[in-house]
Amino acid sequence: MSDILRIEGLSISFGGLKAVDDLSFSVREGEIFGLIGPNGAGKTTVFNCITQFYKPDAGKVFFRHKDGEINLVGRKVHQIISYGLVRTFQNVEVIRELSLLDNVLIGAHGAFRATIFEQALKLPRARREEREWRAKAEHALEFMGIADRKDLPAGGQPYGVLKKTELARALMCAPNLIILDEPAAGLNDNETDALAALIRQIRDEYNCTILLVEHDMRLVMGVCDRICVISFGKFLACGTAAEIRDDKTVQEAYLGEEE
Repeated sequence: MSDILRIEGLSISFGGLKAVDDLSFSVREGEIFGLIGPNGAGKTTVFNCITQFYKPDAGKVFFRHKDGEINLVGRKVHQIISYGLVRTFQNVEVIRELSLLDNVLIGAHGAFRATIFEQALKLPRARREEREWRAKAEHALEFMGIADRKDLPAGGQPYGVLKKTELARALMCAPNLIILDEPAAGLNDNETDALAALIRQIRDEYNCTILLVEHDMRLVMGVCDRICVISFGKFLACGTAAEIRDDKTVQEAYLGEEE
């Protein structure tokens, strides 16, 4: 199985503090890959470097898409989505005044080909595109199990519904790789179990790779094919859930040694 993402020698500092320190790992196409570590380990910073919200001080981020492998470092943030790499955030990012359907449609804004002129006059291409993308958005909401709420405003919706709305929006870009930043945050045990099943379904039905950062170890150990552990921005270990669970270095630095 070939790699879809390769991180090589990634480093970034803030005010002299090394947040990520010469980090390297790779994600295979089609797998659910976990990135874990204690608070302050640099996990979200790694995500921000991959998606170019942060520009790393050193290192390369290779991503393989339909036209071949490219180094994402130095690319514009909006270009990253066009390559088939999308992400969600720790804090739900929705527009509360818009309906759930319209929030999902935002995920397709970069894919519209009709001009502003065509859209303003509702010319045939604009109407056709709107119908096509609306159907895709409705399918994504149905896939998430919240299609019955599609016309309701995002404001006032339960947290779990907003999480699913954000996931549905990510699916609008036909992604090759989805980065999920703590998707279980704020969810109860039942919702987390349902999320695990949903992550697998997204991988299988949408034929994409999942890169997951999560503090809920039950979710990580239950859903991930492989897991990379970092501590203070440095690589610690990488392997299956069983290998990570039994790794003495990980137990001492992150999971804690058993008495």
